[in-house]
Amino acid sequence: MQIRRLIKELIKKTGYTIVPVQSNPLDDHADIYDQDGLKTHHNHDFMKDPDFCRAYARGAKAADDYRIHWRVHIALWAASHAARLPGDFVECGVNYGFMSSAIMTFLNWDTLGKTFYLLDTFSGMDPRYISPEEAQAGILEKNRQHLQTGFYIEGVEAVRRNFSEWKNVRIIQGSVPDTLAQVDTASVAYLHLDMNCAPPEAAALQHFWKLMTPGAVALFDDYAYHGYEAQKAALDAVVKPWGVRIAALPTGQGVLLKPPQ
Repeated sequence: MQIRRLIKELIKKTGYTIVPVQSNPLDDHADIYDQDGLKTHHNHDFMKDPDFCRAYARGAKAADDYRIHWRVHIALWAASHAARLPGDFVECGVNYGFMSSAIMTFLNWDTLGKTFYLLDTFSGMDPRYISPEEAQAGILEKNRQHLQTGFYIEGVEAVRRNFSEWKNVRIIQGSVPDTLAQVDTASVAYLHLDMNCAPPEAAALQHFWKLMTPGAVALFDDYAYHGYEAQKAALDAVVKPWGVRIAALPTGQGVLLKPPQ
């Protein structure tokens, strides 16, 4: 009672009034998407789609449930578009294989007659291929922590077992750009870059752009993600001479379509 009286006296002296705090209407909504830095009440019924659920579960089986449903939704859309085009699939930055496992499940991979090239060190980042800005920001320490906690995989054998159920998969171990020449395809319909550092991603995009068929999709996992500004700047610099732009998505991803010739 004494505290209430003091508050009333303070209000009377200062002239301020107390306004009840209103709850965020989104918080009271029964169907909110709130994951991975993205909160919205817009339609996300893809999460109830049986094919999506099956693909997402297969991705989580390869790694863990990272709660990135909307990012996976975008990747499945991009892969579905690319599946109709001439060319193979390439992913640089595979880790345990979450995204590529989800895609191969969703597309019924063995029916497509395409090859999926999966490139990764499978041992974290190569310190030779990080930018000065990223080094200054502590990316190597973050890399060390990810290896210690198991967020980054160490070793390729578990990855080989994960993908053993599918045909036409090429797992290429080593650092990008050193391994890019091992992708012996004539054309690329889908390119996914998720290496978490700028120089390898810029090199991979520069290398594969000439192989991408008209309409092919390049998907960048961290393009608009907070804390990965060096990647955005590097990728923007690569595409500028081509007269194209990467679209930033609220999921943190970026997407680019190869224009008609």
